[in-house]
Amino acid sequence: MFEITKKNKKTNKRIGLIKTKSGGIKTPVFIPIATKGAVKNLIPEELFELGADLILGNTYHLWLRPDIEVIRKAGGLHQFMNWSLPILTDSGGYQIFSLGPKLHRGLTARKNEREKSSVKITDKGVVFSDPFDGRKRFMSPEKSIEIQLELSSDIIMVLDECPPYPCTRKQAERAVRHTTLWARKCKEYFDKNQKSRKNQSTGWRTKSKNIKRPLLFGIIQGSVYKDLREQSAKEILEIGFDGYAIGGVAVGEPRNYLPKVLKWVLPFLPENKPRYLMGLGRPEEIVRAVNDGIDMFDCVIPTREARHGRLYIWSGNKNLTNKRFYKIIQITNAKFVRNFKPVDLNCGCYTCRNFSRAYLSHLFKTQEPLALRLATIHNLKFYLDLMVKLREFF
Repeated sequence: MFEITKKNKKTNKRIGLIKTKSGGIKTPVFIPIATKGAVKNLIPEELFELGADLILGNTYHLWLRPDIEVIRKAGGLHQFMNWSLPILTDSGGYQIFSLGPKLHRGLTARKNEREKSSVKITDKGVVFSDPFDGRKRFMSPEKSIEIQLELSSDIIMVLDECPPYPCTRKQAERAVRHTTLWARKCKEYFDKNQKSRKNQSTGWRTKSKNIKRPLLFGIIQGSVYKDLREQSAKEILEIGFDGYAIGGVAVGEPRNYLPKVLKWVLPFLPENKPRYLMGLGRPEEIVRAVNDGIDMFDCVIPTREARHGRLYIWSGNKNLTNKRFYKIIQITNAKFVRNFKPVDLNCGCYTCRNFSRAYLSHLFKTQEPLALRLATIHNLKFYLDLMVKLREFF
């Protein structure tokens, strides 16, 4: 289900193809975030035209609203949001843990804050309060997989405990223990479910002759502790998954920890499986990680920055290993009020082909919703074009 088509002899960079039941995914790949079943401000057709191969849906949010029963009756998430290409769904773990008090997130907190925590973590899973109506919910490893199967996801993530930064060694140890325990339960539930479906007369219907089931990815935790990262990698690999993700690298830790974590973990990851760096990142971080051997990335940066008028443009420097290959402009700055050039002369997106910097500046300053749409189109095009460049320039 994963084929490496080219590899750089000087670095660990590789070009590949992930095969899923909804089609192929060219790697390295950037995954736009469709948290609640939509990439903010865009329609699926625009995502397709921008070159997106894969999008990410959020298990936690889709479970709470609109409810899995609604999506099941729609025929799955693909039909519900009118997206025919592959979908990756996260486990919902990070969103649940982020509901806890400051102490749970590794920061200083008062004792009564701990007592008011809406999150209770056990070996069996996580109990939390629904932020909409306050009723208790329980997310177990099995429940997370069940929900993602109902969503008809192409790439399913196991439930993990994502420790924040900073966190104590004891907290990181607990996160590793839960992550391994839950990963094993996820795999057992997933395998049992697939065996049951395979035995059904209807079977799986798919466009692919080879991939007839979702792919299941394990997640490696361990925070900034080298031995815990190595322990987690060994334990997750022993269970065995279709791909491997490195989690807990975008939760507040200093950016200089990223290359360290990759150096610790990557030697343990098999060559013939996709490698996914969760929640990263800045363009230069993606380039560095691709050269280290990472295949998959997701991040809110391009869409979030777009909503604040921060636009990514090419600098003309073709050397992607040099951070100066791009720059960021704040379109609401006064110098753009009468600037009638495209946002980026080196970009062929709809925004740059049709509108000027002055027009976008006007839209943002007058709070016209169109500003968010045009800026999002441009920033996602930049990120997706970056992946094309990384695949082409070897």
